[in-house]
Amino acid sequence: MSEKLKDVINKQSQQQNEDESLSQLDDIVQLVGFIIGDEEYAVPILSIQEIIKPFTWTRVPQVPAYVKGVFNMRGAVIPLIDLRLKFGLNEQKHSDETRFIVMKHGDEVAGFVIDRLTMALRIKKANIGPAPDTINAEDSLIDGVGKEEDRIITILKPDKLLERDF
Repeated sequence: MSEKLKDVINKQSQQQNEDESLSQLDDIVQLVGFIIGDEEYAVPILSIQEIIKPFTWTRVPQVPAYVKGVFNMRGAVIPLIDLRLKFGLNEQKHSDETRFIVMKHGDEVAGFVIDRLTMALRIKKANIGPAPDTINAEDSLIDGVGKEEDRIITILKPDKLLERDF
């Protein structure tokens, strides 16, 4: 077999392996996990604009209790929402692990207070189930439930989190 033919066969083989890798990537959802209370949640990694340590914000009158106020991030005024309060949990003092996750979906941007960041997750689409039947799927914040080894992760919808009801 000539060297030229070997090169062509090797290139075809490499291309085929790359195509298989890309198709496997299509079967994986990339998420960022975080803890609120005793539960683990996640959102798609592409919806996250920034993850920052807590800093001062300005309170805003006549908004729901879960809206802590607004903060200035590089000239943009962004609402700050405490997910503990939004999910019906008691307010908790910020710790060293508390973070603000700034999410964006379309033109909507907001910061969310979380108790603790866990990790970046890669879950196969086959391991993600639908939201529980007990909730109205259209109005729900829950996009699905990811199963990974010994834990269950509630996957949230960024567009619903960012919807303004105040």
